[in-house]
Amino acid sequence: MSIQTGGKQRHRVVVIGSGFGGLFACKHLRKADVDIVLISKTSTHLFQPLLYQVATGILSTGEIAPATRIVLRNQQNVQVILGDVHDIDVAGRTVTSRMLNQDTVTGFDSLIVAAGAQQSYFGNDRFATYAPGMKTIDDALELRARILGSFEQAELSPTQEQRDRFMTFVVVGAGPTGVELAGQIAELADRTLAGTFRNIDPHDARVILVEGADAVLKPMGPKLGGKAHKRLVKMGVEVQLNAIVTDVDARGVTVKDHDGERRIEAACKVWSAGVQASSLGPMLAARSEGTEADRAGRVIVERDLTIKGHPNIFVVGDLMSVPGVPGQAQGAIQGATYAAKQIKAEVAGKQKPEDRHPFKYFDKGSMATISRFDAVCQIGKLEFSGFFAWLMWLVLHLYYLIGYRSRVITVFQWGVAFLGRHRGQMAATEQWVFARLALEALAGNEEDAREVRAETGNGRSSGDTANGNSAANESTAHKAG
Repeated sequence: MSIQTGGKQRHRVVVIGSGFGGLFACKHLRKADVDIVLISKTSTHLFQPLLYQVATGILSTGEIAPATRIVLRNQQNVQVILGDVHDIDVAGRTVTSRMLNQDTVTGFDSLIVAAGAQQSYFGNDRFATYAPGMKTIDDALELRARILGSFEQAELSPTQEQRDRFMTFVVVGAGPTGVELAGQIAELADRTLAGTFRNIDPHDARVILVEGADAVLKPMGPKLGGKAHKRLVKMGVEVQLNAIVTDVDARGVTVKDHDGERRIEAACKVWSAGVQASSLGPMLAARSEGTEADRAGRVIVERDLTIKGHPNIFVVGDLMSVPGVPGQAQGAIQGATYAAKQIKAEVAGKQKPEDRHPFKYFDKGSMATISRFDAVCQIGKLEFSGFFAWLMWLVLHLYYLIGYRSRVITVFQWGVAFLGRHRGQMAATEQWVFARLALEALAGNEEDAREVRAETGNGRSSGDTANGNSAANESTAHKAG
C-alpha cells in the first residue's frame, strides 16, 4: 500500500534520520520559509555517545533518547514520520519509507540524508548473533542483560570452568566506545556489585579489551593512547593489542596474534571495532552518475556535501565521506547546519547552488572517558588527561543532551554512580537478550538463533531434545549469550 503524504505547499525539505544531523538540520530551518518532513526508523533522538552508560546501568534510556516528536513539537513547520527509508528516487524527487507493511511516498524539493551508520563486522555478520554492537537502544539494553546475566549464571555454575567463562567479558575494539565500555564493566564489577553475591566474588571478573591495531585510542596519538592504556591496566582490564578476532560463537572468541590462534572462553562479548554506513549510501551513489561510495559505504560527496548532478540532495553525518571529518557528532552537526544554511539562502533568493562556498569542518577535538574522574582529551595540538579532562567531558556531554529535565536527571545519576557505588538502572530481563534473536529467526536467520538457544538451554526444538539435560547443565541457562 502506497500513500503520498500531504499536498505540496511551500518548498519541502525531507530529512532522513533523527540523530544529530537530522535534528540539527530541522532546528536550523525553524524560521525558514519551508515545510520539513523528518523521516526516521526510530521514534527517538538518540545521544549515542552515552549508550555505554545505559549498558552499564548508570543512565536510563529516557535521558539519552527523548521522543523526537516531543523535541520538535513547538516547531510548527516540521512533520515527523516513523518509517524505514528503503528507496530514494533522485530523479523523481521522492523518498519511500516503510512502517510495518505500509509504504509512504514523500516528495521533496530538497533532501538531507543523515541516516547514520551501523556496526560493521567486516564481512562476518554472523558475529552479531553473539557479540552485539553499541549503536542502538536495543543494543545497550541487550548488553546490560548479558553483563548482569553473566554474573547471575556464574553464581549458579557448579564448576570453576563455567564460572570463569561467565565472568569473562570481551570487548572487541579499543576506540572510544570500547575503552569506555571496558572501563565501566570493570568499575561495575569492582564497585557496584561488590559484596552482592555469595558464591562468587565480582572482583574476579576478567575484562579483556581486544584490539587489532598496536595501540589503544590510536587516532588520538601515542601520548593519550598510552595514558588510557596504563589506566585500563591499573583498573585490571587486560589489553591485548595486535590481536585480530577471527571467530565468535556462543562460548567465546578466537583471536589471532603473533603467536598464532588462541581461544578466549567468554559468555559475554561486545563488538565496537568498526562502523558501516547505512545502505542508503551505496544506493545514492549508484543513482547519481559519477558519485562513488567508499569501502565503508559512505558517500564521497561534492565540496558542498551534495551528490553529483543533484545540488538539492545533501548527505551529512556518518553517511558522508569528507577528508579530515571524523564520524562523530560534531561532523554531523556541522554538516547538517551547513546544508540547512544553503537551503535557507536559496529559498530566500539570496543564493544559487553555483554560488555556494565549500563546506569547512572545524575540529573541536575529541575525548574519551576511561573511568570515573579520569578521561583523555585532545583539542587541536593540546592534549591532556585526568580529572580536568573528565570534567570537560561531563560538561560537553551535558551541553549536547536535549532538554533541561534530561540534564538535571543525568547530573543526579552521575553523582550517585561516580561519588557512590550505586547505579540506578540495573534492571535486566531475559527478553532483552532473546528479542533480537527472535526477530532474526523471523527474518530467516533461524540457524544462528537455534544455536544460541541451545547454548542457553532455552527454547530447544524437538530436534534438539536429543541432547537431553547435559546441554542444559553445561550452560545452566546461559542467558548472557
